[in-house]
Amino acid sequence: MSPPLVHRLRKALVTLVASAAIALVPFAALPARAAPGEAAAAPAAGAGYWHTNGRQILDAENRPVRMAGVNWFGFETADYVTHGLWSRDYKSMMDQMKSLGYNTIRMPYSDDIFKNTVPNGITYANGLNTDLKDLTSLQVMDKIVDYAGAIGLKIVLDRHRPDSSAQSALWYTASVPESTWITNLKALAARYQGNTAVVGIDLHNEPHDPACWGCGDTSIDWRLAAERAGNAVLSVNPQLLILVEGVQTVDGQSNWWGGNLSGAAKAPVRLSVANRLVYSAHDYATSVAQQPWFSDPSFPANMPAIWDKNWGYLFKQNIAPVWLGEFGTTLQSSVDQKWLAALVDYLRPTSVHGADSFQWTFWSWNPDSGDTGGILKDDWQTVDTAKDGYLASIKAPAFGGGGGDTTAPSAPSGLKVTGTTSSSVSLSWSASTDDTAVTGYDVYRGTGKVGASTGPSFTDTGLTAGTRYDYTVRARDAAGNISPASASVAATTSGSGGGSSGCSASYKVSSDWGSGFNADVTVTNTGSTATKSWEVTWTWAGNQAVSGMWNASFTQVGKAVTARNADHNGSIAAGSSTSFGFGAAPGGAGTPALVCRTS
Repeated sequence: MSPPLVHRLRKALVTLVASAAIALVPFAALPARAAPGEAAAAPAAGAGYWHTNGRQILDAENRPVRMAGVNWFGFETADYVTHGLWSRDYKSMMDQMKSLGYNTIRMPYSDDIFKNTVPNGITYANGLNTDLKDLTSLQVMDKIVDYAGAIGLKIVLDRHRPDSSAQSALWYTASVPESTWITNLKALAARYQGNTAVVGIDLHNEPHDPACWGCGDTSIDWRLAAERAGNAVLSVNPQLLILVEGVQTVDGQSNWWGGNLSGAAKAPVRLSVANRLVYSAHDYATSVAQQPWFSDPSFPANMPAIWDKNWGYLFKQNIAPVWLGEFGTTLQSSVDQKWLAALVDYLRPTSVHGADSFQWTFWSWNPDSGDTGGILKDDWQTVDTAKDGYLASIKAPAFGGGGGDTTAPSAPSGLKVTGTTSSSVSLSWSASTDDTAVTGYDVYRGTGKVGASTGPSFTDTGLTAGTRYDYTVRARDAAGNISPASASVAATTSGSGGGSSGCSASYKVSSDWGSGFNADVTVTNTGSTATKSWEVTWTWAGNQAVSGMWNASFTQVGKAVTARNADHNGSIAAGSSTSFGFGAAPGGAGTPALVCRTS
């Protein structure tokens, strides 16, 4: 899937032929789960490296597992890091994934991150992402992988693009040859060897025309290239899963990019290590592109036969596990709603089939995917409960992580404001409970973490007079488990506000694609001395909402937005300027009146 602002209409004109549904091969039922509290319980499912057996994926203890997760993209873009870190802490984001019942992250990247790139779009203000400061992209990836392992999430690394500029039909380009692709795949295999949070590598995202399957031309035969790359990865770490996507066209019949695996029946991928191959398909709805099957009179009853033909047969004939690595929709049309309901049913409900099911990762966690949106809404905090609800029946248990305590504390209750001044707000709340012990509390102003406390009280300082602020609190324990957020409380500092006069702000829309836009704001110190901090406020005329901000932190209450400096740009010399940017939706916002304050 293409990332925001560079997404493209998928080319997939399809000639359908009649295809009978492939009969389901009988498969042994899953063993019964151990009763709670049963003595000598085995490690939690998902332990160690994984391998395959027929259509199932098994953990190191030979227990079947089901990947049920999300795509969290960004490393493949010019930001060189997963998106959303401009407004939230990465651990908070991953905790939320786990709390919603997702157990796997597919993490796209481009080969650019092997060039010692430094991430863009990470905020360190208000205590966010502090352990990511001054790290390269690969070092940030290390942090994400390590935290995933600590909380029981698994990672599949996805070579999404040769570079950050665009997707490619083939696995190589003039500037990124096959040798570079393979060298970097091997480097990742070596980097995470022994770290079982990384269970596999998706070799290349969405091969498409002129890529072929089994044609024998080494310059375009994706099946042969996948063998070369997969075996290279296994030469470094023979325990990784190798995930191989389909192509677009096989025998003159087309499907979604990466979604046609019909050629694997006659020309399977051959790897040097047995029981490591997982086939991967992609499938989408009309919000990505219109396809002939959506207008078939029998839709959606026609869809299972199409899925069977292109990739489902591999699972149903017990050939190999099948992972639906991407599928998504804005969910706005009734056709898309019917498509998603049919697909979820086809992927097999966990309550009925357990881990004897298709694997999957939904596109996407991010709200800033232009043609699908995400599980999160544009504030990078609120869950799209409609999308998440469709996926409920195919979610699966989290995997063992961190070695022990995985129970989060209770949410703090009774959050209240105990005092305000012109520059501070004091808070208190009732202590949380935990199965071991609560070790502290994290305090959030809007979506940004502003501080931590070992006890049930906190004072937030350095605020602007006469300004409203919204707070929540989360508890944490020694194992790093984070509680749900408390109920929100609002506080308004005393005084008339305004700070010192001494700054101006100008606003420019850099791009507007209808459903959203990006804008840049320049803050100029018009005073005679350097600023210590600044904030810019405005009120939308319409229903726009900021989805993310870089080089500043923000809060939005209704139509009112407040942007505050990041750690690195609060000080502006007299007569000098700094800037920040943001994304928002929908588009067509016009130019709001900006108010700038400094201190």
